[in-house]
Formats: sequence, C-alpha cells, structure tokens
Amino acid sequence: MANLWYKNAIIYCVDVKSFMDSDGNGTGDFAGLADRLDHLERLGVTCVWLNPFYPSPRQDNGYDISDYYGIDPSLGTLGDFVEFMQAAKDRGMRVIIDLVVNHTSDQHPWFQASRSDPNSPYRDWYVWSDEKPDNITEGIVFPGVQKATWTYDRTAKAWYMHRFYKFQPDLNTTNPAVRQEILKIMGFWLALGVSGFRVDAVPFLIEPRGVKTDKPVVDPHAMLTEIHDFLSWRKAEAILLAEANISYEEAPDYFAAGDRMTMVFDFVGNQQLFLSLARKTASPLRRSLAARPEPEGMGQWAVFLRNHDELNLGNLTEQERGECFAAFGPDPDMQIYDRGLRRRLASMLDGDETRLKMAFSLLLALPGTPVIWYGDEIGMGENLALPEREAVRLPMQWSPRRNGGFSEAPKELLVRPANDKGKLGYQNVNAAMQTQHRDSFFHAIADMVSARRSSPEIGWGGVEIIDVGDDELLVLSSSWRDNRIITGHNFTDKPKSFHLKDEGIEELMPMLTDSPTGPIRGDGEITLSAYGYCWLRCNGERR
Repeated sequence: MANLWYKNAIIYCVDVKSFMDSDGNGTGDFAGLADRLDHLERLGVTCVWLNPFYPSPRQDNGYDISDYYGIDPSLGTLGDFVEFMQAAKDRGMRVIIDLVVNHTSDQHPWFQASRSDPNSPYRDWYVWSDEKPDNITEGIVFPGVQKATWTYDRTAKAWYMHRFYKFQPDLNTTNPAVRQEILKIMGFWLALGVSGFRVDAVPFLIEPRGVKTDKPVVDPHAMLTEIHDFLSWRKAEAILLAEANISYEEAPDYFAAGDRMTMVFDFVGNQQLFLSLARKTASPLRRSLAARPEPEGMGQWAVFLRNHDELNLGNLTEQERGECFAAFGPDPDMQIYDRGLRRRLASMLDGDETRLKMAFSLLLALPGTPVIWYGDEIGMGENLALPEREAVRLPMQWSPRRNGGFSEAPKELLVRPANDKGKLGYQNVNAAMQTQHRDSFFHAIADMVSARRSSPEIGWGGVEIIDVGDDELLVLSSSWRDNRIITGHNFTDKPKSFHLKDEGIEELMPMLTDSPTGPIRGDGEITLSAYGYCWLRCNGERR
C-alpha cells in the first residue's frame, strides 16, 4: 500500500537564507535551520518545504538557478544539507524542496553554451527565435516590472523566451534531453533523502509556447505523468506538490487520478477565502468549496493563507479585487502586479489576534493539507520598503535582541533588513517571548495544529458543507472511518449561534474553541464569539 503521509501532514515553508544565521555572516544557512528545528517540532510541523537553496545570482530570491546539483555557498555545503536532513529525520519531519525547471538563470552554463554557439547541443535546451516574435509582450507575468517575454541576445544574434524576468530564460521542455535532465535532478535530491518536490510554475512548465517543432504536442500534461512515474520508481512515498494557479475545471488534468501531481495548491479557494474575510461572510468560500472537485485516486488539495509570493487575487473580478484591496491593502504600495498584495497575514488583519486565530483555525479545518509560511505562526509583518515580493521574506524574528536574534552580523550585512518598526517589529513579536507564555499567539496556533493532527477525518475523509441558515457562518462536517468532526467559523464581529439538525449526533465534545465549554447535546445551541471558531467531535472519542 502506498504511504499517504501527506494526507495528514502540516507543511511549513522556509526560506533558508531568512531563517537563522549560524555563522554571523548575515545570511541564514542550513546549520542555523537545523538548530531551530525544535521550534518547528513544538509547533507540530511534520514536513518542511524549502525554497530554492541552489547556487544562484539571486536576482529572484534563488529562483534563478545556476546549478541544480549544489548548495549556494552562503547557505553552507552539501554536508550541511545532509546534517540538516538527518536532524529533520530525527524529529520525524519530512523535507520537500523546490523543483524550478521551467527556466534557469542566464548565468547557468547550459544557457551560456546555448547562446555562444548555434551548433552547441545546448542550443535546443532553450527557446530561441532568429526573427523577432510578433508579440514580445504577450503573457507578461509581472505587469509593471517585466517589460517583455522575449529578449534579444547579442551574442546569439537571436531572441530567447522567458515567461518571467529576462534573466530567467525558459527551458525547452519538449526536448527529450531536457526532460531527462529534469529526472536526473530529481534523482539526485531523492538520493539525499528528500520526500518530494514543490514543482514551480507547472502550467508554464508543460506549455510548449514559442517552440518550433514539426511534431504536434498531443497532451502537454503527459510530461507530468513522466515525472510522476520516475518518482514512483525511485521513491514510492515521495510527492509532487504543484504550484498551478488553475481553474477547478482544469484540475483533473493535473491530478489524473493520482498518476500526475500528488497535490495541487488551491489558488481559487485561497482567493475566495480572502474575499470572504473582506466581506465578513462565508458565502464566497462556501461556494468555492462546493464547486471544488474531489481529486480522484490518492490526490489532495493543498490549502494556505499566505505564501512566499504575493497574495494573488487575479482570479477575482475587478470589483471583488477592489474589495480585498480596500480591506487588506488600501495603499497602492501594498499592491503589486495589478492583481495582488505584498503583505503578510498579520499586517493584513491589523495584528488582531482574534481574527488571526480564526483565520488559522479555518486554514486547518479546510479539507486538504495545510501549508504555513514561516513566521506567520508568531504573527510577523512585512517591510514595504523592500522591492516587490521581497517585502514578505524578512528574517525570522527569534527574540527581542539585535536583528531579532536572526544574526549577530552588523545590520548592513543582513541578507534583508530585520523588521524593527511598529507593533509587529521583533521587539514586540518574536518566538522567544511567545514560547515562554502559554497564552501567546504561538501556543494558540500550536494547539490548533495539534487538534488538526489528531483529526485525520479532515485530511483523509470527505467534507459536507452544513447549511445552518446563516451566510456569515461556515460549518463543515468531516467524516472518516465512522468518526466525525464538526467545525464552525464566524466571519463577523458579532456573536453567532446555530443548531445542528442531525439525529445521528447525540453529543458534541469540544476539541478546540476560542471560548471553552463542556459537552453539548446534539440538538443543543452552539455559540461562537465574534470571529470565533469551534471544533467538535461527534459522539465521544475517536475510534
């Protein structure tokens, strides 16, 4: 039987360079990350997702890779990576890493060989055009920053394609040699112990745009089957987590009944969640959950509040997006790419712990596997003085000491400035202070994670949206192996009550609430405070 560990996992996303500096050079590293795994263990994390740590010119936070088989020297060595992997294993944590193979850095030896010699075997590893393409601005990913999707290279005397920035030329994934190299990269890191990959920009990876070929591409998704098959042969328990901002109608092509992507991020649901928070009603999120298809086979949705990029609201209507901007980022400097927000969760909710706790409880109650962005468990903010998405990638705030305890280096040497301003600065918000106090935000989130890990019904089972006659409440029922969990969330700033009209429920035992109470009769009144939440187990303990 396959090992479906991801069904009940808690994934924690880390930018290594921003997490913990062990040697005082101002940049986080693998030794520092290994030293801080106790914090993740205390939180209840079961899987660590690492943002790119490969050698890179670092023009795009490491997503511009110049060597897929190494560690950026500023983060340590392969030996340090292996030591970190062992430290994670000792704590029962798995590790997944970013697989960024839609593009490389323009400094990668493959691209340098490709541009320098038209007869090089690497020429066809990238997407070239001798003539200027008709529309060099079509499909821009970063409006307002990115100027084109094709750039002329004077050395090659040709145009190369790049879906992202011009220093990130696209790989030609229709080339069998490129696809074979991708499998080789995966095999290398699997041999070093990783449990899978978060696959970057999957729709761009599989779409053969700009490629001149005589052979029609029958099914671009077939590449995902190749990757899945290789992964299954090399390490059956490993997973593929797709970054794919796709519609629900497209999802079956990505899951393919378990033969392609193991998990897919639910971008549609994430955007409807924030629309619900902005409107203070559960209706948008409820409609999204009702429309979301159940992955066939062993697939799973990945759910999240914030990630390492902007909060992408591009799938909302202009009016809906405007509502979210007004609620969470009214200043134009808080917005980005004409579609999103470059703020952290705590800032968007004005540091209001009541609303933050409800949002986290909601995340953990949603059907799927929750993914947490580092620092959100203590309520970190952002630094809007940094460009673009860098605003949310600040050094982790460990203590009220200099640089937030992240590094002993002089301030000017830090990989990014530590947040030392306002109520969310490290003097007020840090892990050391919160872990010492049982009533802190961190401990509240850790309690929620514990409740989620002890509720496999949510990760493994099916979900039913219960109509309690109030659009401002979201009540979900999750069932698995004759066990059942009811979760309720109040999206408003007023107390709310509801009843469950279910003859099969004799008693409800509170597992997690913002206002502790004893057992409730199955037909009894359930009360939620303003922005309140409750998790209730039906008919006694789980069997």
